[in-house]
Amino acid sequence: MTVSFQPASGPARRTVVAAAGAAGLAVALTACGGSDDGASAAPAESGGAADDAANGGGSGGSAGGDAGGTPLTSTADIPEGGGKVFADQRVVVVQPSAGEFKAYSATCTHQGCAVKSVSDGLINCPCHNSNFSVTDGSVSSGPATKPLPEVRITVDGDSITLA
Repeated sequence: MTVSFQPASGPARRTVVAAAGAAGLAVALTACGGSDDGASAAPAESGGAADDAANGGGSGGSAGGDAGGTPLTSTADIPEGGGKVFADQRVVVVQPSAGEFKAYSATCTHQGCAVKSVSDGLINCPCHNSNFSVTDGSVSSGPATKPLPEVRITVDGDSITLA
């Protein structure tokens, strides 16, 4: 009887690695491809004095005009110098100055934790105490080093929607 010490043939290592990479990519795309149709909002803490004023157009540099976006809140619910976190939509809406409304991703750029509150002109992440400016989403204190990405919103009358 002859015994072979050669391994049985099977898929090449390259094939196995490529398949695992493709599977990982599919999972990542599925996780990142969730829709923003959820209309329920879970506002967190807010700070500052309430103000109404709408700017009649998109904000945050957007030219939003799509009334079909996801409704978030009323302008009266976003205090001047403060804002609210909408956890279900992973967005934080702020009013840096009277009548100016902006929105940013509610995911901290440090390690992906959700920001939880807005107070004293800062968007606050509780995980490692990073803080971001309501004015432009820039880092006010780290460990985060990148600003919060801006999210397009539309302000129509007193209604704020995701664009």
